Amino acid sequence: MAEWREITTTEEWDRILAESSNRQAVILKHSTRCPVSAGALEEYEAYLADRPNPDTDYYLVKVIESRPVSNKIAEDLGVVHQSPQMILVKDGKAVWHASHWAVTKRHMTAVLD
Repeated sequence: MAEWREITTTEEWDRILAESSNRQAVILKHSTRCPVSAGALEEYEAYLADRPNPDTDYYLVKVIESRPVSNKIAEDLGVVHQSPQMILVKDGKAVWHASHWAVTKRHMTAVLD
């Protein structure tokens, strides 16, 4: 089982973005006040509990608590902010993203595996 790590600073995000040229990363933008986001987090954790792609690092950003990080991700990747939102980052670019009800274990499996 893989686990996600929380990103709380823009410096952490800068490091993850730089490292994405060596290892792809999945970012889940999560609102702690939204029931749709709670469902997306359950789907994310179900994917991670099964057989997640071992060549991927997994992260979570709480968009309310870490708004500067969330905003910088949107700016750096050119992906309009939504919540919940999942973004696959490779070589410093967003190569796939989904939001709201499209953040499902099935969708993640199709894209990542």
